[in-house]
This record gives sequence, structure tokens and C-alpha cells, in this order.
Amino acid sequence: MDSKKLALLCREFADNKKAENLLVLDVRKLSSVTDFFVLASGSSQPHVRAIVDSITDGLRDEHELRPRVVDGSPAGGWVVLDYFDVLVHVMHTEVRERYDLESLWGDAPTVKPRKPKEKKAAE
Repeated sequence: MDSKKLALLCREFADNKKAENLLVLDVRKLSSVTDFFVLASGSSQPHVRAIVDSITDGLRDEHELRPRVVDGSPAGGWVVLDYFDVLVHVMHTEVRERYDLESLWGDAPTVKPRKPKEKKAAE
């Protein structure tokens, strides 16, 4: 699976748990470490945990993908899922405001989510 598709899937799984302020940044021209950052906020420790679980369980169950490394904890307010070409940052709202990764990576273009395909009207 290419890295852009993986990043958008991570975004979709986070959205399934009502993650806030979802953002996918294309950092391919700015970083040699990864291709995309996915940023998501949760309003509480259980919300952050639910978002992380949705992403990890969804990718494992549907695509047989597991993160290389998981760092941080919901209790600490920030969890990073390392899928090599995609780094997912799930943060408590206050932690995200404090570290402001959007500004730090402000030169990175934003990747728009996929639009759902319109269903053809039955004739």
C-alpha cells in the first residue's frame, strides 16, 4: 500500500471515533524520516485511547498492518504510531495546542480526504 493511501486510511479510522481537528500533512519534501504525518485530537484520555485502538485494530484486521513502534500513552496525552512512511500523532487537545505541530511543519501541504464515491441512482 502506498504511503498516501495509508495516511488517508489512518485519518478515516480516526474519524470513525470522532477524532477532532484531523489533518494529514505531506512532509515528503521536508523530511527524510517519513512521508506523511496524520494529526488527530481527542478530548479525553479514553477518547485518545479509542482513536489509537481504531487505527491499530482497523489496519491490523483489514490490511494486516502493524505499527513498527508505538510511543507514548493516552495517560500522557500523546501517542505516536510509527508505520514507517506514516507517523500518526494522536494527542489530547491541550497537548496538541501546546506543541503545535501544524506550525512546526507549516510548509507541508495538507492532503485532503478522499471524497466518498457517489452512488449511481437506480434507474
